[in-house]
Amino acid sequence: MAGKKSPGVRSSSVRFGSGITAFRALPKAKASRPAVILLHERYGIVRHTKDLTLKLAQAGYVGLAPDLFSRFTGDKKALQKGDVRVEPKDDEVIQDLGEAIDYLRKLEAVDSSRIAVVGICQTGRHSLLLTAHRKDLSSCIVYFGAVGGKEWATDEFRPEPIESLISKLSCPLLGVFGEADHIISVDDVLRFRACLEKEKKSYHVRIYRDAPHGWLNDTMPGRYRKEQAIDAWKLLLSFLKKTFGNGWDRSRILWTFESDFSPEYDFKKNVRRE
Repeated sequence: MAGKKSPGVRSSSVRFGSGITAFRALPKAKASRPAVILLHERYGIVRHTKDLTLKLAQAGYVGLAPDLFSRFTGDKKALQKGDVRVEPKDDEVIQDLGEAIDYLRKLEAVDSSRIAVVGICQTGRHSLLLTAHRKDLSSCIVYFGAVGGKEWATDEFRPEPIESLISKLSCPLLGVFGEADHIISVDDVLRFRACLEKEKKSYHVRIYRDAPHGWLNDTMPGRYRKEQAIDAWKLLLSFLKKTFGNGWDRSRILWTFESDFSPEYDFKKNVRRE
């Protein structure tokens, strides 16, 4: 899954807005290209995040991975190891991602009318949050995030419930989940689907067989699932192509649900993988 540098792809660390840092990858292209905001997992901007951002550029998109933990002044090494956790507030996320969009729109390389957001794990909620509070995004993608257990509750960091965010979702959504996830159950995904349908939001949701939490991350051998990861990346690129282009009919409500899980499925048996 690791992104291999290809000729013409340029990557760098950038800073914008109120001091947000980000990893940026530009594709080899003469004309402006759609942009994808890629949100990191709970570890911050690590190798896996950069790999995925490079892969987006290799696919022809401007990739930008903003650091939603830019305000964190604690032990960054402990954060990257997963020994500490940072919980950004919803209002901070909206501000930071708004500044990311403003930054992208100033780049000549970006077609500012076509911007998507991808949230992974902890930041799955944040892709929903952004597309609920803005009407100018082409698509919202969630990888094994947003709807697990406590995510359905509210607190000081997340005062707005998931159901409310779904009701205000302004673009098509792709949701990708795994059967063996120890955080997000199949029932959670079904609840998510029911909310999307109740609110008549267009979506494509898929549950992958035998996939644990974080199975897209090839830097963690215990959880990485190559076959599912390759297929899920193809699904992402197909979804982006449709929602950036004319392949998604915005005048219709489109629902696609795919699942592959055992009739003996038992969420309690799912365990954390490293």
